[in-house]
Amino acid sequence: MASGKATEKDQLAASLNDLFTSVSAMVKGKLQETNNVLELLEKMNVRVAEEYQGFGDVASGLRVFVEQLKSKSSTFDDYVQQLDAIEQNVTEFEAVISMLDKYVSLLESKMQSVYQIPPA
Repeated sequence: MASGKATEKDQLAASLNDLFTSVSAMVKGKLQETNNVLELLEKMNVRVAEEYQGFGDVASGLRVFVEQLKSKSSTFDDYVQQLDAIEQNVTEFEAVISMLDKYVSLLESKMQSVYQIPPA
């Protein structure tokens, strides 16, 4: 009987040993899976960081270019103001010419009526 109990204990110990070995292997597998996912994520992060580093360089270059354009465009502001003033003067000059043209037409018609010259 004692040997039967010892055999049962040995079988129980072997079964428990197999159970703990299997659980340990399962936990180890899950940990390895998690480790693999984290390594993949790290590689993806490095790749994205490299990609965005290039975008950062482009954005920095564009910022410098825009600043240069702003400084160049500010030199043209004086010319734009002068052109606006010239345009205003031309508009006023056209109005004066139009009035003079009407006045000359009126004088011409009066002269024709005074001297009775047939219209040309």
